[in-house]
Amino acid sequence: MSMDERTLIIQAAAGDADAFCRLYGLYRPKLYRYAFYRLGNGPDAEDAVAECVLSAWKQIGQLREPEAFTAWLFRILSGCCGRLIRQQIRRRDQQTEQMKEAEQQSARPGQADSDTWMILQEALDQLSDKDREILLLSAVGGLTSGEIGQMTGLTAGSVRSALSRSLKKVRGYLE
Repeated sequence: MSMDERTLIIQAAAGDADAFCRLYGLYRPKLYRYAFYRLGNGPDAEDAVAECVLSAWKQIGQLREPEAFTAWLFRILSGCCGRLIRQQIRRRDQQTEQMKEAEQQSARPGQADSDTWMILQEALDQLSDKDREILLLSAVGGLTSGEIGQMTGLTAGSVRSALSRSLKKVRGYLE
């Protein structure tokens, strides 16, 4: 964490909206990528990030350690994604198989090869929920093992072990 980022976090926690907006600008790409991979589509990812940022703004005054900001922010986003996943499940239960396929196709904007997307999803489905979460937080969110450990309650070493096992399993599935 740079000194500028730490300063922005402290200022935002003190109620500085401009500092919080600058932090959002720094974190938005990582937040969106993580949400997109968790939720599988752009509109839901945007909703999750928006909900996360609003919640973070309301709660940032309670953040005690600036160094915990990244893990704290992604913990909020993870909860937002979980709520949206439950909503997705309810929606999909109400749709026909034909509508599901149409939604899956529209859920991958910019994805040239839908077979590759499906294979990647199948590979990720081989992992437990917790291992998939760790892999996505690391590979997509860019969080360190220490930050992931703060979120999950695991030690950094346990996170690295889980990440290594997950990558090996995904690699094995893809080969």
